[in-house]
Amino acid sequence: MSRRLIGVGVGPGDPELVTIKGLRALREADEVFVPVGDTGEIGRAEATVREYLDEGRIRRLLFALSDDAEAREQNWTDAAREVSGYLREGKVCAFATIGDPNVYSTFTYLARKVRETLPEIEVETVPGITAMQDLASRSGTVLLEGDERLALLPFTAGEQHLREALDSFETVVCYKGGSRTRRVLGVARESGRLEGAVYGARLGIEGEEVVPAHEMAGREGTYLSTVIFTEKGGELG
Repeated sequence: MSRRLIGVGVGPGDPELVTIKGLRALREADEVFVPVGDTGEIGRAEATVREYLDEGRIRRLLFALSDDAEAREQNWTDAAREVSGYLREGKVCAFATIGDPNVYSTFTYLARKVRETLPEIEVETVPGITAMQDLASRSGTVLLEGDERLALLPFTAGEQHLREALDSFETVVCYKGGSRTRRVLGVARESGRLEGAVYGARLGIEGEEVVPAHEMAGREGTYLSTVIFTEKGGELG
């Protein structure tokens, strides 16, 4: 039970979407870590964990957002160094991450850095509900039926990758639109896939927004926003 690093998915923001297994992992861990940006504001993962654990049990790891690859690498190194100190003491360390720890998660980078210095450490993950699942539920959208296929990509991958996905897959989910939301919708319109698409942001928390994607035309979305593009017939019921 000792010297383990566990990535715990806590869902998109709604505390009720934390799994029983995830909650148990957080409660039983010797140390619980959450990511925090350089502004010091409470992030979604931390807000979710605070619903179940006393604030004094939560340790914050700085993951400052930066376009500088070297600065990002230093963030991972510093965070891994702090966590490794507790692991060397024989403790079980849990890291709470929004969504799922194996889908575009900061946990992946943390775990790799920890293993560079502690290769013998056991690393585990507890799956969490993703934003696309939550948005599908809240909007009454059926993600897939029969032999349909799904493509998941961040818009940071570029417009061409989004065009290719929209041309090839029955369902396409786009993450991290943010200031690029206008272009996401523009590409979708050019591909004839804007009709029936749904946009979601701040799912399960204050300020939640779930609207037909075309209503976002001319607007900027939040960084952690999600857009689902489905072919006709994707609505539940």
